[in-house]
Amino acid sequence: MSTATGIGSLPGTSDHDYAEAVRLVLDELGDLPHVPELPGRGVTAAMTGRGLAVVDGLAADLQPAGWRLTDTSGVDHRRARSLLAQDLDTLEELADGATGALKTQVAGPWTLAATVEKPRGDKVLSDHGARRELAQGLAEGVGAHLADLRRRVRGVDRWIVQVDEPALAAVAHAQVPTASGFGRHRRVDPPELSAHLEWVVAAITDAGGEAWVHSCAPQTPWALVAGTGVAGLSADLDVLGPADLDTFAEALEAGRTAALGVVPSTDPATEPSDAPITERVQRWLDMLGLDPEVVAGHLVVTPTCGLAGASPAWARRAVRLTATVARNL
Repeated sequence: MSTATGIGSLPGTSDHDYAEAVRLVLDELGDLPHVPELPGRGVTAAMTGRGLAVVDGLAADLQPAGWRLTDTSGVDHRRARSLLAQDLDTLEELADGATGALKTQVAGPWTLAATVEKPRGDKVLSDHGARRELAQGLAEGVGAHLADLRRRVRGVDRWIVQVDEPALAAVAHAQVPTASGFGRHRRVDPPELSAHLEWVVAAITDAGGEAWVHSCAPQTPWALVAGTGVAGLSADLDVLGPADLDTFAEALEAGRTAALGVVPSTDPATEPSDAPITERVQRWLDMLGLDPEVVAGHLVVTPTCGLAGASPAWARRAVRLTATVARNL
């Protein structure tokens, strides 16, 4: 049977909203719930701030231009860590007795390198040593983060860590702007792109987890990602090119997970029903010559991206629609 899950983010601005988000994913995505993220609460709850809260051995602070590495943690970095711990307390309470699988998310090494500045300015991406240190700190931290989750939710026996890499395509194709905004950072060579991801994937695996990589961006180098040892690939079906489709098909045939974003992540003009979405996935499988009965256990249905930009009503509907499509498949 196919499974449904969410990408991670949901709408909401308060602690009460966070508790409701946890209840929503536990109730509607019972086979594969995820740790919710509510970036609407501010920068300390958004992807980069939450990623830095996981990184081990590096300090950061929030500057007017964004997050920057520093000698000691600033108040916003401490708040990001405190908020993460508070959210996990809520998860621990509401997920008491949960069994099966659970997914969490963390910003990937290249997305952090493209969004965090060095102590003296400009992106970490601009410095080979700095981006290496950040990736290794993330690898160390994600292992500890997963150990913390295991301690909190003891009944779960399958842990998935989704490594979010929305900036990977921009890094690979020299599209990340410099501090001045007039230039672009050099492209990073494929061996280094792969190595940094491999460190994080290996840390997740060594901690007893299952690593997926997710990106909603077009031109993500999925063949490179697939070669890093990841157990799952997750993308919006609309942005996958012909070569990417082959990579996803090969992953399914090899018994790895392919998570396809097919449910709108923002309020649509006309609300879709489950039937045409189900048929679209079936056509995709047929086009690639894949037997639905053979690959169903490795096929995951998701929204096209995070739901932070959706209205609360559509977010709830999208989660339920995703679960319905998975059941149909």
